[in-house]
Formats: sequence, structure tokens, C-alpha cells
Amino acid sequence: MDSQERSSEEAEGAKERGLVYVWKAGSCSVTPERLPGLSGKTVLQAALGIHHGLLLTEGGEVYSFGKLPWRSGPEECANSPTLEKTLLGHRIITVAAGSFHNGVVTESGVVYMWGDNSAGQCAVANQPCVPEPQLVSICDSETSPLLSVRILQLACGEEHTLALSLSREIWAWGSGCQLGLITTTFPVTKPQKVEHLAGRVVLQIACGAYHSLALVQCLPVQEMKPIPERCNHCSQPLITMTDKEDHVIISDSHCCPLGVALSDNQPENHVFCPSSDTPEGKSVTAGQSEDCQKPFVEQSSLVGLESDGPSGLSSSDGPEDSAISSSGNTLFSDKKEVKEYLIGLSDNSLSESLSKNICTEPEQPSQEEQLSACIPGPPGSSTSTLNSLVASCASAVGVRVAATYEAGALSLKKVMNFYGTSSSEPGSQSGSKSPGPEALKDSREEQVRLESMQGKKSSSLVDIREEESEGGSRRLSLPGLLSQVSPRLLRKVGRAKMRTVALTPTYSGEADALLPSLRTEVWTWGKGKEGQLGHGDVLPRLQPLCVKSLDGKEVIHLSAGGHHSLALTAKSQVYSWGSNISGQLGHLNSPTTVPRLTKVCGDGIWTTAAGLDYSLFLADEKDFQPGLYYCGQETSTENNLNENSCTKNPVLLIACSKIGYISNVIAGGDNCLALVDKNVMGYIASLHELAATERRFYFKLSEIKSQVLRPLLGLDNLGNANAIQLLQEMASRFSKLCYLIGQHGASLSSFLHGVKEARSLAILKHSSLFLDSYTEYCTSVTNFLVMGGFMLLAKPAIDFLSKNQELLQKLSEKNEENLQLVEVLNALFFMPFGRLHNYARTLLKLATCFEVASPEYQKLQDSSSCYESLAVHLSRKMKEAEYTLGFWKTFPGKMTDSLRKPERRLICESSNRALSLQHAGRFSVNWFILFNDALVHAQFSTHHIFPLSTLWVEALSEEAGNVNGLKITTPEEQFVLVSSTPQEKTKWLRAISQAVDQALRGTSDMILYGAGGNVPRQEPPISRSAKYTFYKDPRFKDAVYDGRWLSGKPHGRGILKWADGRMYSGTFRTGLEDGYGEYRVPNKALNKEDHYVGYWKEGKMCGHGVYSYATGEVYEGCFQDNMRHGHGLLRSGKLTSSSPSMFIGQWIMDKKSGYGVFDDITRGEKYMGMWQDDLCQGNGVVVTQFGLYYEGAFSTNKMMGTGILLSEDDTVYEGEFSDNWTLSGKGTLTLPNGDYIEGLFSGEWGSGIKITGTYFKPTLYENEKDKPKALRKLGILAVSPDEKWKAVFEECWNQLGCESPGQGDRWKAWDNIAVALTTNRRQHKDSPELLSRSHTQTLESLEFIPQHIGAFTLEKYENIKKYLIKACDTPLHPLGKLVETLVAVYRMTYVGVGANRRLLQEAVREIKSYLKRIFQLVRFLFPDLPEEGSTIPFVTTEPKGRRSFCSGKSDSRSESPEPGYVVTSFGLLLPVLLPRLYPPLFMLYALDNEREEDIYWECVLRLNKQTDMALLSFLGVQAKFWPGTVSILGESRKVSSNTKDACFASAVECLQQISTTFTPADKLKVIQQTFEEISQSVLETLQEDFLWSMDDLFPVFLYVVLRARIRNLGSEVHLIEDLMDPYLQHGEQGIMFTTLKACYYQIQHEKLT
Repeated sequence: MDSQERSSEEAEGAKERGLVYVWKAGSCSVTPERLPGLSGKTVLQAALGIHHGLLLTEGGEVYSFGKLPWRSGPEECANSPTLEKTLLGHRIITVAAGSFHNGVVTESGVVYMWGDNSAGQCAVANQPCVPEPQLVSICDSETSPLLSVRILQLACGEEHTLALSLSREIWAWGSGCQLGLITTTFPVTKPQKVEHLAGRVVLQIACGAYHSLALVQCLPVQEMKPIPERCNHCSQPLITMTDKEDHVIISDSHCCPLGVALSDNQPENHVFCPSSDTPEGKSVTAGQSEDCQKPFVEQSSLVGLESDGPSGLSSSDGPEDSAISSSGNTLFSDKKEVKEYLIGLSDNSLSESLSKNICTEPEQPSQEEQLSACIPGPPGSSTSTLNSLVASCASAVGVRVAATYEAGALSLKKVMNFYGTSSSEPGSQSGSKSPGPEALKDSREEQVRLESMQGKKSSSLVDIREEESEGGSRRLSLPGLLSQVSPRLLRKVGRAKMRTVALTPTYSGEADALLPSLRTEVWTWGKGKEGQLGHGDVLPRLQPLCVKSLDGKEVIHLSAGGHHSLALTAKSQVYSWGSNISGQLGHLNSPTTVPRLTKVCGDGIWTTAAGLDYSLFLADEKDFQPGLYYCGQETSTENNLNENSCTKNPVLLIACSKIGYISNVIAGGDNCLALVDKNVMGYIASLHELAATERRFYFKLSEIKSQVLRPLLGLDNLGNANAIQLLQEMASRFSKLCYLIGQHGASLSSFLHGVKEARSLAILKHSSLFLDSYTEYCTSVTNFLVMGGFMLLAKPAIDFLSKNQELLQKLSEKNEENLQLVEVLNALFFMPFGRLHNYARTLLKLATCFEVASPEYQKLQDSSSCYESLAVHLSRKMKEAEYTLGFWKTFPGKMTDSLRKPERRLICESSNRALSLQHAGRFSVNWFILFNDALVHAQFSTHHIFPLSTLWVEALSEEAGNVNGLKITTPEEQFVLVSSTPQEKTKWLRAISQAVDQALRGTSDMILYGAGGNVPRQEPPISRSAKYTFYKDPRFKDAVYDGRWLSGKPHGRGILKWADGRMYSGTFRTGLEDGYGEYRVPNKALNKEDHYVGYWKEGKMCGHGVYSYATGEVYEGCFQDNMRHGHGLLRSGKLTSSSPSMFIGQWIMDKKSGYGVFDDITRGEKYMGMWQDDLCQGNGVVVTQFGLYYEGAFSTNKMMGTGILLSEDDTVYEGEFSDNWTLSGKGTLTLPNGDYIEGLFSGEWGSGIKITGTYFKPTLYENEKDKPKALRKLGILAVSPDEKWKAVFEECWNQLGCESPGQGDRWKAWDNIAVALTTNRRQHKDSPELLSRSHTQTLESLEFIPQHIGAFTLEKYENIKKYLIKACDTPLHPLGKLVETLVAVYRMTYVGVGANRRLLQEAVREIKSYLKRIFQLVRFLFPDLPEEGSTIPFVTTEPKGRRSFCSGKSDSRSESPEPGYVVTSFGLLLPVLLPRLYPPLFMLYALDNEREEDIYWECVLRLNKQTDMALLSFLGVQAKFWPGTVSILGESRKVSSNTKDACFASAVECLQQISTTFTPADKLKVIQQTFEEISQSVLETLQEDFLWSMDDLFPVFLYVVLRARIRNLGSEVHLIEDLMDPYLQHGEQGIMFTTLKACYYQIQHEKLT
């Protein structure tokens, strides 16, 4: 940073900032001098010790000057600053100096210390002095692994150092009770955490010579701990209630027996600081948790008294917050007084022991000296020692002793105030300023004693000004004995009177995080014999204790001098306390043990510095240039040098004003130091002006808050609740704004101490905070104004206001005579908005100090215009409010009350007859008023409000004869307004359009910052979202609709709620439910609701949906006109309920009609057949769980007419029925063995039947096939398969846009498919979990339609097949939906009771019918697809003909007339359909073939016991085909006589695959592969080409079938037979299948010999 190297201009600029001036302390007429030897470096920070100083420059370097005794040699006394070379390379961010030691913190939060270390204050062990900066390691032992703690700030005293960490905790090292650590061994050289403040947010720390101060953020109110219910020591209740006949005594006079501890043996070799409110016993539990030993050394023994009173009363922040802490403790001047006092105590022995102990004079002087360090009062005077002892005893005994026994001498009301203070709401900060007594004796001792004395004279401390505590809760004054009032009761009564809002804003997270908090407490600890701790006594404190009297004073900065302390508040006032020998407190020449206000003549103090025995204050002068005030030692040079006098009041140091703008002052021992900036281009001056005016502004707002707003809120009869609420809202917003301004003032003060970069100004960085707070406040003030709030206030407040006329005029800056009260209030509460112009102006001023092109200039310029446009916007808001208020004053009264709302503003109204209603009666009065949220149509005595959000306006065209007409559309009305002139028409059109637009945007309060005032408005949208309550529509009356609109009708998504609890949520079209929606209807009787989810059309349920009835029934299917119509499934009852049942089938007009399946779960019956009007009517089939099967005619739900009945054992009855299972009329009964009876039957099946007829015994030699004749005829009387599920197919055809199957336009069908896919997809987008990724891909691929141009080829066929597979994969596609429904109905039919072997043929026929009907659909969509059974020629010539399996010729597919691929519905659709239907179908096959398969399986198991050789020979396989070697686990072995399961293993494995395939085509392929495997292995054995003959092949294949051990081979065989492609039967695969079938029968009939 060498100045020669830089251009001269820059060097000049650098020299203008951070100049260091030094002068000797102790005189008012001083001449500050520039510190030499800094060569133009900018100094950011400085710190002073007693004889030395430290400087921190902009580059992060540190310089020392003055006497440096820890350095040896010539450097010991450095007049000009010398660089600390050890610290080079570390960027230092803050420096601190103690009396004789130094500390710095680097950018990374590391601490370096050097200097005097006699008390361990440099954190180095056993080294009296540390010459060079040495690193201090600070580790948090509570974390594992150990983390080093990052430090933000350091403070150094005489013998101790404090550090503030990044996590806002205090770490301490050095010696003495001022460390605040729970330890007795000093020095402490390893930094330790001050546990007492752990968990609290510490904002700043300061060290005096022997005391410490911390500024701590208040806890948010809710975190306060509750007051303890029981005593900590003996667990007795602290508060008792005694019920007398006529009253209740609530007493908190619990005296803890454990509190009194007498002890003799005390360690005598350490110095201790007794703490005031914790008894000095051996080991006492302090307050809540911490055990700390605080022995107090007296001559031989000690008395410790404790009552739990204080801790019962304290707002339990910790042990020290007792009620007594804010007051002094009773001190007595001589022994007699003490004795008299103690006689009052009831316990005699106690008082004796006390007096004995107190009266023993100290004997050992050495001990006396040892004690003098910590015992308050001058050493040697036994009285003061006594004083202190009694003080600690009295404090231990607690307030109660003083209060109860000295009640005569005390004004109870005032003691009450103490209680009120400490036991009122923990959050309400109590302000108890203590005015100093005027005439006081000279001696300091007397002064301290007087202040500490609370019982004898009420002149000093007890006379606390009864100002309202900041929290708005008034303190209570109750007469009567103290002990009968519990603190909790007091708190309740206190709460009852809190009608007002809390004016201290509640914790505002954002602002508190970004700006300095004003909600602070001051905590002090250390030695207190000069009163420098501020607790109203002269006792030392071992642990931090809150200075109660500074609560709520908004302290923002603390300074600690040698033996005094200063606290700077946000209101630019300074409280000082402690030693005042030299007048350093800035008020009367006497010490004070509680904070008092200093008297500085300047305008507002914003920086303080406390030296060894003097104080410096930096205050704003008239021209915003800071003035420096000094108070403290005065050395007069004229007479003789020893005669010292002190300043009475702070004196302005004139010389300092000439050196420039002082940005910071530092006080030390000998010297004072100021950092000065020169005002280049007015930049510094503008910053100082901004800060000073902001602080004054805050002072003014605070005054308004406390002097005007709070009394107003306290007034009674403020009118109705509504007005009070608005006033409270205004008050709380005012407080919020006020608080923000206070924070900003504080942040500007600290900004001036720093680098002063324009871009880090809060009003730039966090401008939204300011803009929002002002806007919010504006809204609440204008709302209050519109409701006539100020006029309402004027009446009740007239008293209060007339008394304080001057104050009001001063605050409102209005000097005219006889002002109206309303106007004064108006002026007061609208005053804050003027500040926005000031911001804008100052920011502009700052901008001019930068180059126009620089980003700073741009940013300042932009922010300035933001504030300016907000100011303009808010003033427009105020004008609107005033205009509206004026309107309400003239508006007829009755309507006002119903129409007047706080947020409602008037835009225009038609009182000038400029607007009339078209076709209105001659004498009708129509008055139209446009507000910002509604258009009101007022007539003589009635009015109607049309909300703007659902109002559409359009100008009518001229040619229709509607001159100057405006058409207004609302959801339930349409009317035309006629205006008198075209100008009026455009005015109203524009006004209504703008108002509607704003109402829809909801942005009337917010503006586009910086975009200037008027944003051009477009027309309000025709389609919009809004909420509306219908008032006359017959169907929707009193219903509330919330959703999308289009030109006055609900259109799009919305929710409609009726008054009776019905609710529809879904899509609307032109005012009616249309599309997908959900509908709920409450059922009062059952206390449940009907619930429909599905499609609607024109306000009715139409299309697919699910309706859950309150009764528990659920219908899933199609609707039309609110009725069940089409295919649907109805579930009734749960399985456990009375009559569970399921119906799936066709519905017509809410009734079951057409084909349907009904499963009566209770009776275990399933009906499949025709219905009409909810009854079984026509042909049908019934199966029961007991194996009965009926097929035949039904009439009105009963079996009636011809039918066939089969029982489980194959008994068959064919004939007439009259009722369920009741035979009646002609018939034939066939028994299982073939005998049969013909004749007349009557009776119920299973309970005895009367028969008149003939019994036949057929000849045994009759053909086997004729045996059970009836079995072959099954299915004739059932519903034909093509009649089943017609509704399902019709629904699909309808979806494709066809009236009846095959009739319609194919392209329209494709369009419908595309529409269905996209709408379904869009609907599922809202619930993505329904669509997996693969599903989405399927949908995407379905968007491409297979092309069909040119000749139909195999490739096109494959494409169609692929498309079908994908389409059937998703239920969103009509075909997929169809397949899904068919699968559902099929399973419903054939699962459960329906799994009856008699139904097998029905099931197979049903599948074939499905195939036929779906094929029809597919051919409609793909017309090029040839019809069933035609062939597609192969385009490519086949590769060399495959050798046929059984004939020598090369195979050219001799079965089909020409080579090609045969198109069949089986081949195309079974792969899609069969896998889904396979389980129920195969189950039926298995049941049907059960007996055959059991026989077959027994044979298989038996034959499989043989070895390979044995089995092969048993089956008669020719030896030449026997494999010689087989490969077992990859190695070939010879086949021996005991080899098993090794021959033809690959063929066996291949055949086993048959069970894993679904379609007959796949199963046939498996068989074919098995044959190929067999020939493969035979070829390997024979090593030559060879042709099979059937005789050779059959035994080998039989062997493979046996070894394959397929359990359900019979079912597989029958399934293939029933469903294979007919054209395959005579081909190669057909022959192979026949072979397999033959094997199956062969095995059953194999003679096992």
C-alpha cells in the first residue's frame, strides 16, 4: 500500500478516511493530534490500554504504539505505530486491548494474544509475559470430536479476557470472579465457556478493569420456563390455598427448612466473590440446576439463610433473577440496628446465632487483607464488612422477611410494584427507572448505603416511578398482606386488564435476523464494590446476572470503563452506573449502583467510550457533524498539578469538531483516540445525515408510541369492537414500523464505525423490509381512517389530548392555532410516510458521489426511485381513503353500516344521474356505486352488491340502438347500464374494467417497485378464478362456488358447496357440472355420505363412475342422466355384513336388465343369466357351492319352466320346474350308472321327491358314448355366449363413436381414441403415482397409429399385433378398457362358487365369443386386415425348405394351399387375452379332468421309479435308439444299468416348459421343440441321417412324457384341443399334438405288469 506507487489522487482519497487523532485524557481543552508514521493507511479499528494502543488497518494489519513493557529493547516505548510482524499473513478483523495485554481475531475466527500474562489473561500457562502474539486454542469439549470454536469479538479487562463465538456464546480466561466461570482455581489459562449464558444469543461483550458486561437478546416470549410449583429443596408446594368460610387465603409464605445451613469449617485460602441471591452455604443449589460452591469467608463461621421466596418469584431465567435483584438489599449502619432488626425474626435461636456471628469483630488482619479484594466497602471498617454480610443474609432470607416484618415501615403498594415487576408476564419488560434522590450526603459510603436500603427510607429505590411496563401489562397495586397474594394470582389479574395490544412487537424473525435486535437485556458479573454491576448493591457476582432495570430500554451497545459502565440505547440515550469519583458518569457527583440517564447536551448520542476514569460520548450536532463530549477528570494546569476537579456534566470538546467527521472514539488510560473521515464529495456527510435523521425519527416515533398511542389504547369506551380492532391493528403495525426504524438507526450507527461501503446499507440490501412495513402500516392507517376511526377517537380522547396540547403540537409539527383534534391525530399517524421522500433524497445524494457507470450509482439510483414511487403510491392510497371517508359522511345512514368495510374504497358513483338502468320504471331511483371490490346497485331502501371478481362488463355496439350502453354480466343477472354521454360511458367502462382487473389481481396494495405509478392496464380476462355465493338460481341457491369462470358461468375446475352439505368438486362447462368430478351427498339418517367419483354431462352423472352409497353399497360402472345405465358392478355389504352379494352386468334406467352375473355370497349361489327390472327373467345358469348345477328358464327370480339339474355325483334331472330347486311336472331323472326314470315329479330337490313314472335299466352293452346323455346337452338352455356382456362391447363401440357395432366412421374412431388417451393422461397428471414410467412410455408409443398403405404384408400384421398388445396394456385406451372389463367379468363369473367343472364348456365358448367380437372391432379399426382364416402371402421366398419331420420331402407347408400366414382371431388375440383369463380357465379344466388325471399321475409316479434302461426296455424302445453316453453336469458318462433321469434329458426339460406357456400356439411350439430335441439326441447316438416312423417314435416320446412328470397334462391337452387354431389340426404341429394326446391316454391305460 505504498503511497508513492499509487496515483496521487487515489492516495488522497485513501488519506481522507480512517485518520487517527490522539490526545491526553483528563482535560476539556485539548488539541487532538494526528498520530505520525501511518503513511496514509486507512485505520478501521483501534483499541487502547492504560499506556498503549493497537490499530487495525484496512489491509488487516495490526500496529502497536505507546509503552509496550512486554517488548524488550528499543521497542518498549514506541511513539509512532510499529507493525506486528508476527501477524502478517493473517487477515485480522478485530482488535482488543486490556489494561496491559492485547488480543486480535483473524478472518477465520482464530484468536492471538500477547502482553502481560500475570493473571493468565493471555491464556498461556506459567509465563508472566507473552512478548509476541501467540495463538489461543479454544475448543468445545462438549462436541466430539473436539471442534475449534470460531470467534467474532474479543474484550479485555485488567486480568481477564472474554471472547464471543460465532454461535454467540462467551468464552473466558484469566483470573477473578469477573470470568463468570464456576471455578475457584485461578488463573484459568484454558478458555472455558460461560455456562450460565449458554443457549442465549449474546450480541456484544465488554470488559471493565474487574467486571464484565454482556448484551443478550431477549428470549422469544414462548420460551419462558414456567414458574416452579414446588420448592427445589424440600419439594413442598410454594403456594398454598386455605379455604376459610368466607374467603380464600392464597399464601406463598413457604419457608424451606433446608434453607438454613450453619457451618463452621470453611476453606480459608481462596478469595471468593459471594453472589447476592444464592445463599452462601457449603454447597447450595443455585436456582434451578447448577450446583456451585460459593463459600463466603468470614472469621470463623458463617450463616446462610435461604427461603425459596425469590426463586419462587423470579421469572426463572436463572437463580439470580429474584425480585430483590432489582432493588437493593437492606443494609444497616451499626450493630444495634442489626440486632433490632433480627429480633423481629420469629426464630429466636436463629437470631441469636446470627447476632453472635455478626458481632464478633474480625481478629486476623491478614485474613482481612485477603478478603478486601472481594468484600465490598473500604477495608478496615468493620461496619461495612458487617453491612455486606447482613446484605447477603438479608438477600438470602429474601424479600419476605423485609416485607412481612417491616410492613409498618414500608409502603406496601411500592413493594407490590416489585412483585409486579418480577412476577408479571415474563415477556413484559418492566421499566423501573430510579430517579436519584436530590439532596445527598457527600460520603460515598452513605450514598451506597442509602441506595441499598429499602426498608428505612422510601426516598431512593422504592420510589419507583409507576410507568407502564413496556409489555402493555399494567402493574397491579393491591393492598393487604403480601404473603397472601401468590405471584401466579397476580399474573392472572394483570392479564385480565390487558385489553390492549402488546406494543413491543412480537419476535419478528426476518428483521431480527438481518438487523441488530433491540429486544435486549444487559447481564453483568465480576467485582461490584463501586456499584459498576448495576444491581443496586455493591456485592460481587460470580455469575452473569440480568440488570432488570434496563429491561425494555432497547440497549444496543455497552462500554465498560475502569469501574463504571455505560449502556447506549436505540433512543440515543446513555445509562451510566458505577464509580463517579471523577464525574465520569455524566450526572451528579456521586456513584450509583443502578443505571441512570446521563445528561448530554447534544442531540442524540450514538457512540460511547469508557476510559479508566472518564467517558466520551459522540453525539449529533445541528449540522449532522458529530460532536464529542467528555466527562471525567479535569487537570487544571494553572495552580498546582495535584489539584484535580471533575466535570459536572459532559463538556463538548470544541477542538475535536474541527478535525472532520469523527466515526468512532476510543478511550483508554492516559490517552483518547478518535477515528476521523474527511468529507470528500459530501459522501460522509450524507451518511451521517441519514443516520442522524433516522435516529431522531425513531426517537419521535417512540415518543408518539408511548405518549400518544399507548394512552389512546388505554382509554375506555372506544366505540365498537370493530373500531378497537382496527385501532389495535394500526397500533401494532405502527410498533412494527417503529421497531424497524429503531433497528435501522442502530445498524446505521454500526455502519458508520465500519468500512462504509454504500452497497451494504440496509435500505439498499433489505429494501423489501422497509417497503413492506411502510405498505402494511399504510393499509392499516387508511383502513382506520375510512372507518372514521380518528373521528371516533376524538371523543373519548378529548380529555387526554387537551391536557397534552403542547406535546401533540410538538410531535405533529403543526403550529397553527385552534387545530381540530382529528387533524392533529391525522397528522401524527400519517407523519411516518414523509420519511420515504427523505430516503429517496439521501440515496440520490449518495449516488452523486459515484461515477454514473458504476454499479453503486445504478443501485442507489434504483432504490431511490423505489422509495419515491412507494411514497407517491402511498399518498395516492391516502387520497383514496380520504375520498372514501368523505363519501361515507354524505351517504344515507342505514346502508353505510352494511356497506362500510375497512378495505373498501370508493372509485366512482352515479349520484350525478350520469348512469341509469335500461328499461327502468319511470319513478325508480337507481344509484350505482363502484367500490374496489364490488359494484353496488342501490335503490330507495334496498341495495344489491355485485362482487367485482364475478362481474363482466362490455360496451354494447352502437348500431343495435343501444346508445352509450354497457352490458354487465354477473353469474345470475344481466343488465344494461345507459350513460348520458359517450365520455361517461368510456369513463365507467374504464373504471369498472380497471377495478375488476385489480380485484382479480389482488394487487391493490402492492405496486411494482420502481416501475413508476401507472402500469397500463389491459382488459380484465374473460376467464378467471373467483368465489361466489348463488342467491337465486333454483338449483344452486345458497351454494358457494370457488373456481374458474367464463363470461358469468362456472367453466373449468371448481368446487361447489351447497348449504345442505352437498359438494361437487370437478370440472364445469357453461355453468353445469361437465367432465370429471367428485360429488358428496350427506345422508342424515345414517350419518354418512353418498360419494360419487366419475364423469358428468350437462349437470348429470353420465359416463363411467364409482358411486359409494351411505348404506355401504358400491356401484362401479356407467351412468346416464343420474341413473345407472350400461355395464356396471354393484357390491352390497361387506363379507361380514347381513347379506353380502355382488352383481355385475347390464343396467337400464337404474335397474338390472340384460345379461348379468349375481353372486349371492350368503347362500353360496351364483346366477348367470338374463334379467329384467331387477329380477331374473329368461334363461340362466345357477351353480351352488355344494356342486349343484341348474340351467334353464327363470321367471320373476324363480326357476320356472324347462330346465336341467345336475348334482355333484352326476345325477341328472331334465324337466319342468315351478320354483327354486323345486321339481314340478314332466321330466327324466338319470342316475350316475345310466339307469333313468321318466314320469311326473314334484318336490324340492334334496328333501324327498314324489315320483309317478317308469324306471328304465338300459342294456349293459349299449354304446359307452351314450351313457350320460344329458351331459352332452349342457349349455343349450344357457344364454348363448354372443348374448353375454353386450353392454360392455356396446360401450366400447360408443367410445369409438359408433352407434352399433361396425357402423361408423373409422377416422372419427381414431380421433376418439386419441382424445381418450390425452384427456385420461391429463387427468392422471395430478396424481402421478398412478402412472409408472413404463406406463407413460406405453402411452407415448400409442400416439403413433400403424399405417396401412399398399398391399397387406406380414410386417403390417406384426405392427398391428404390437399395437394391440400395447393398447390392451393400458386401461386408458378403449380396447384396453374393454379387455380389462372382460377380464373382470370373466373372473367374477368363474371364480369362487363359479369354479364348477360343469361350467368348463361355457367358459370356453365365452372366450371364443370374446375373440370373435374383439376381432370385429380390430377389423373396423384396421380395415386392411384380412378376414378370419385368409392367408397373408410371404413376400420373401423361404430359405431352403426345412426337412419335414416325418416325411422325406422338403416341406413347403403342404397343409395350406399356398405358402403364407393364416390370419385368425385366435392367433391375433389369444396372446393378449388368454394370459389374463388363464387362472380361472385352467382351474375349470383341472376340475373337469380330475379323475382322469389322478389315474394318469399314479401311473407316472409308479413307472418313474424304474431306471432309464429298465423304462426304455419296458416301453419297447428299440435298442439302437438308446443313448450310449449321456452328459451329466457337463461331463459325458456311459449309460449304466442304474442311470436314472439322464436319457433324453434335454427333451424332457423342453417338454416341462409346456406348463409355463399360456396360448395353445405356444404350447404347440413346445411340443414341436421336444420332438426336435429327441431327434437331435437320436442323431448323436446313430451318427447317421435317419427318418422316423411313427412306430419308432411313439415309445421314445412316451418315455419323455413319463420322465417330464407334468401333473396337469390332461388339462393342458384339453386346453390345446379346445382353443388351437383350426387350420393347424392337420399340419405337422397337429400330428405331434395327436401323438402327445395318445401318450396321455396310453399312460392311463398302461397295464403295469
